[in-house]
Amino acid sequence: MSSQGLSRRNFLKVSAGVLGSGLLNRSLARSHVPKARDRRPNILLAIADDQSWPHAGAYGCPFVSTPNFDRVAREGVLFTNAFAAAPQCSPNRAAILTGRYIWQLEEAGTHSSNFPRKFPVYTEILESAGYMVGYTGKGWSPGNWQVTGWKRNPAGYDFNQRQLEERPTQGISRIDYAANFVQFLREKPKDRPFCFWFGGHEPHRPYERGSGLRLGKRPELVEVPGFLPEDPVVREDILDYSLEIEWFDQQLGRILQALEEAGELDNTLIVVTSDNGMPFPRAKANLYEYGIHLPLAIRWGREVRGGRIIDALVSFVDFAPTFLEAAGLPIPREMAGKSLLDLLTTESGPQSHRDHILAGRERHSHARPDNLGYPARAIRTERYLYIWNARPDRWPAGDPTGSGEPEGYHDIDSSPTKTFMIEHQNDPHVRRLFELGFGKRPEEELYEVCGDPFCLRNLAEEPAFESVRNQLRERLHNLLRQQGDPRELGTGDIFESYPRYGQMRDFPGFKEQGKYNPKYQR
Repeated sequence: MSSQGLSRRNFLKVSAGVLGSGLLNRSLARSHVPKARDRRPNILLAIADDQSWPHAGAYGCPFVSTPNFDRVAREGVLFTNAFAAAPQCSPNRAAILTGRYIWQLEEAGTHSSNFPRKFPVYTEILESAGYMVGYTGKGWSPGNWQVTGWKRNPAGYDFNQRQLEERPTQGISRIDYAANFVQFLREKPKDRPFCFWFGGHEPHRPYERGSGLRLGKRPELVEVPGFLPEDPVVREDILDYSLEIEWFDQQLGRILQALEEAGELDNTLIVVTSDNGMPFPRAKANLYEYGIHLPLAIRWGREVRGGRIIDALVSFVDFAPTFLEAAGLPIPREMAGKSLLDLLTTESGPQSHRDHILAGRERHSHARPDNLGYPARAIRTERYLYIWNARPDRWPAGDPTGSGEPEGYHDIDSSPTKTFMIEHQNDPHVRRLFELGFGKRPEEELYEVCGDPFCLRNLAEEPAFESVRNQLRERLHNLLRQQGDPRELGTGDIFESYPRYGQMRDFPGFKEQGKYNPKYQR
């Protein structure tokens, strides 16, 4: 079953309790033209940290309760095919801010590097037009933005001073997101619109192990993705993950309440999503469905009629142009994204926006000798996902050994699931899944996501799919050439030179934190 079909089935299954059956109109034979606005809209981006697309109540997930995400979907639009530009935190956040693909962003296109000052970001453009901009929680991160001359985080001015006295688990951030948002509203002049970034640290690891069970979550409700083994360890780990999704949703609810109390709810374009997929093997830091396919709901008062589901393919590079167009500002020519406003405000079918999305990855953590990355690019259409692994000789999850630490594969976050799969890699029910998540991969991968949403069967070498593979390969490489991707133009080693400001391990070769690797500089 396709990811699109799965989301539709689950959405309809719970619609009576979540959205209300009277609002489930996919398309109408009329167009909605927004009325002239008396004032410019506020913009709120609420972005979770490491949440895959099916894990919200509005998509029919049985083990996660997200009433506030569901409310945004009910009163606005639920997207079933929204895709990150990268399956990692800082590159995808840079793509959101700039409206550009990661291969167009130099150092900001790799993880935990720096953010070149020369790239315009939507927050700064809005600020120049009179908006007050701020963020709480996790903005553009991880990485070093100060070193390139930014005076503030590219996401906005910092509102992180208010802290929680108590937390339900040790893994949850102490930042009181909603209280900081209220403080932002208090400091905002009444005559200025705002642009605010609520970046939850949840459900990023580490989790307090067993917290989901301890707080009453039920392991029998967990739907284990097909790329992970069926085992109580995995189920309990997913419960801990789901508990943190619920915490993010609770903070979203408090922020929505603050907007209502301030009389700003209906004049605020609200976007709720995540930055990349769940922190499990073959999800986060991977170009498969559970790495780049993410939740998305958008609400904007009377400007966007509520209760709709949109199946059109959309990319996170589309957010920046959407925000600028909503504010009545021109979209810079350099932005690769396309505004979503026509899609949001036009209800005539069939819905269309893109016939493909693009995504890519470079280095994630320090997981290989010489601080090398795992370069890969992907094109996703309605039916197929094609992946080009530019260096298939490397371990995609990181080298198994050589870091000076007992457990390798450092491009996979440490977790009970990861440890279980390493320790049980030779067990019959784990062996194939371990190879899929930890083993080396061929240069080309092709998945028919309509019937394989977990990306388990690579069709790239099957004769029946040769023409599909060839068409997608040619299309991907043509687009990358047009967009100036160094990997396509023969200068891709420049990505290996970019500094990493996060943890460095004891691998052989270059390992200087915050320094450029001279071996790969042009």
